[in-house]
Amino acid sequence: MFKIGVLVSGGGSNLGSIIDAIENKELNCSIEAVISDKPGVYALERAEAKGIKTFVVDKKEYKQETSNKILEILKDKVDLIVLAGYLSILNGEVLREFRDRIINIHPSLIPSFSGPGMYGIKVHEAAIKKGVKFSGCTVHYVNEEVDGGEILLQQVVPVNFEDTAKDLQQRILKEEHKLLPRAVKLISEGKVEIKDGKTRIIE
Repeated sequence: MFKIGVLVSGGGSNLGSIIDAIENKELNCSIEAVISDKPGVYALERAEAKGIKTFVVDKKEYKQETSNKILEILKDKVDLIVLAGYLSILNGEVLREFRDRIINIHPSLIPSFSGPGMYGIKVHEAAIKKGVKFSGCTVHYVNEEVDGGEILLQQVVPVNFEDTAKDLQQRILKEEHKLLPRAVKLISEGKVEIKDGKTRIIE
């Protein structure tokens, strides 16, 4: 059984999409742990309701040791770490220990509206302000560069003239809920190859 750990910061709707995919037999995986960088978020309730182990590694408490604590929890326990709306930045040994085994979902078409400071609603506000006709979401591998790892999957979403940032966020979120489980499925089935900074899907 392919084992994953999921990192969260908020409501956990992307976590919910993975749980649904497992329950619907679309994913042959188990979630071994859900880790939040702050207490009291709804994502933890979602996990606990399904009997999944939860941990709080509060970045206010652990500060520079946050990533090391996450590594301590997940080392030798999971095959893949999934950042599902996780807003803290991973660094240090966990990136080396889980090289090519950490993925993130970002709410834009990387490299547009990505990098340091670009997260959550800020991404959509920037897209609306720029007047782009299309945005979307990206699943990418995580490395030392913020939003800089190899791109695995992308989904394009149209941007309407009258859209608010919230409108766009909701439209993209629906696609995130499809894209993230698909990425986990491809990786769990050994269908992703990374070469020369790019990914190839082997069907």
